[in-house]
Amino acid sequence: MSSKKRILSGMRPTGPLHLGNLHGALANWVGMQDKYDCFFFIADWHALTSDYEDPGAITGFVDEMIIDWLSAGLDPQKSTLFVQSLVPEHAELFMFLSMITPVPWLERNPTYKDQIVQINNKDLSTFGFLGYPVLQAADIIMYKADGVPVGIDQVPHVEITREIARRFNFLYGNIFPEPEAVLTKTSKILGLDRRKMSKSYNNAIYLSDNPDEIAKKVSRMVTDPQRMRKSDPGNPDICNVFEFHKIYSDKKTWEAIAPQCRNAQIGCVACKKVMAENLIKAMEPLHERRAYFKAKPELVKKIILDGSEKARNVAKETMDQVRSAIRIKD
Repeated sequence: MSSKKRILSGMRPTGPLHLGNLHGALANWVGMQDKYDCFFFIADWHALTSDYEDPGAITGFVDEMIIDWLSAGLDPQKSTLFVQSLVPEHAELFMFLSMITPVPWLERNPTYKDQIVQINNKDLSTFGFLGYPVLQAADIIMYKADGVPVGIDQVPHVEITREIARRFNFLYGNIFPEPEAVLTKTSKILGLDRRKMSKSYNNAIYLSDNPDEIAKKVSRMVTDPQRMRKSDPGNPDICNVFEFHKIYSDKKTWEAIAPQCRNAQIGCVACKKVMAENLIKAMEPLHERRAYFKAKPELVKKIILDGSEKARNVAKETMDQVRSAIRIKD
């Protein structure tokens, strides 16, 4: 068994991955591979909690997500990459945990409250949507993860998992460690319109976008809303393009652009063009890896199946312990 601490995290396959996903999670995952025993999974059952009316679309995004992960630098030799639905033990543990989780714990979940209000084009008044933190807890404690990499806003998600694990241990014996939130740093990167980058807003730059698509999208990015003409002085502090410069352009470039913008020495069109060129250049290694894996569907399928088999072997051991603890045998 590895002496490294184990971490686990997942993503819902609800669409192609974009730069927000890369800087919000993937880049952190890639950086953790040498330090931790990593388990990363595609949460296709979780996607059903909100997209249950069109499950076919979920299935279609699974292979594309794995390709994006591999393109970003996740290595199946270092991390276990798997698909949730290929490890049915998750559903069994979810069932056991749902028997002991108080409903008020789920109703007070801030994400549940927010999304019920915000997502008004779908019927989310289902048990699956209310109970998704229980499935999430099953995903995490199944592998006895020491930590879950999250941003500060996601810490409550890990806390409810700790509460559920604690309650199980109290009732049936000390089976599960209580996972810690592993806080990760994320780069500030918004969508083309300065809102959160999201496929729902049609404001995303996807990892699969080719150079022409990237250049076209950058050309319509919102800049300083107060700057109407090239002769108007701009404010890079509130300009989304400048935030991209700080990520994708070298320091010398963006330090020179800032005073030029403030003094109206460079227009938004020229500024965007420079940034687009640097973004495209930075994405070249990712695009090369993506083309490689895209051309090898059998290799991608093998990576999915091998990772899922490895994950399931761990899950089977855990479920043997769980059934024994609650005195239910095969």
